[in-house]
Amino acid sequence: MHRGKPKSITSDNGTNFVGTSNELAQFLVQSDLEGHMAQEGIEFKFVPAYTPHFNGLAERAVRSTKHHLKRLLQTTHLTYEEMATLLTQIEAVLNSRPLIPFSTDPTDFSALTPAHFLIGRSLMTVPQPQVPDVSITRLERYRRIELLKQHFWRRFCNEYVTLLQQKLKWHSSKSELKLGSLVLVKEKALPPLLWCLGRVIQLYPGSDGTARVAELKTRRGTIRRAFNNICPLPDF
Repeated sequence: MHRGKPKSITSDNGTNFVGTSNELAQFLVQSDLEGHMAQEGIEFKFVPAYTPHFNGLAERAVRSTKHHLKRLLQTTHLTYEEMATLLTQIEAVLNSRPLIPFSTDPTDFSALTPAHFLIGRSLMTVPQPQVPDVSITRLERYRRIELLKQHFWRRFCNEYVTLLQQKLKWHSSKSELKLGSLVLVKEKALPPLLWCLGRVIQLYPGSDGTARVAELKTRRGTIRRAFNNICPLPDF
């Protein structure tokens, strides 16, 4: 927890999480710290047992992270410092993902991200040149980590649209494309932490009356995309 002690932690009922909660509570009660420090505990919130879907998109993000990370680590062996650097960069990718629109303003392309809850603003990074897709063992340490980060970014950002679409299927009324709604666009050539967001300015209904293609206004201009490559951000 390199950002300090959290106020609350929400997790599933895994025995490791429950045990951590009990250990921390016991330590703070029995510690010889000052009184106000001993009372400054962490509130643990557990979802019901055997219901990981209660964590919704967060649980899917954890699963997809493990899925991609395992495949990345099969290509090379990392030192402790390299692994810590890679995990920090992966954390930045996850915390940069758009959650919900900031407003309904058609000229506003900003979205709330997990980083806003951590540092009060979205995450930014200096774009790095694409590392050639060569044997990872031939690369120097810095470029090796950069290659792994870029691989993870491409895998996760392309999958995130699908994750959102699956989540919104639970609320069919929210999954429909509407004029002015903020959508996330699946793009392959974007650098890490740069998500493509756009506002729907025109819909193209099919023969059944359902809109499956939309005209989008983005910061870089107007584009046209099919529904399988875009997803409206949830409007809570």
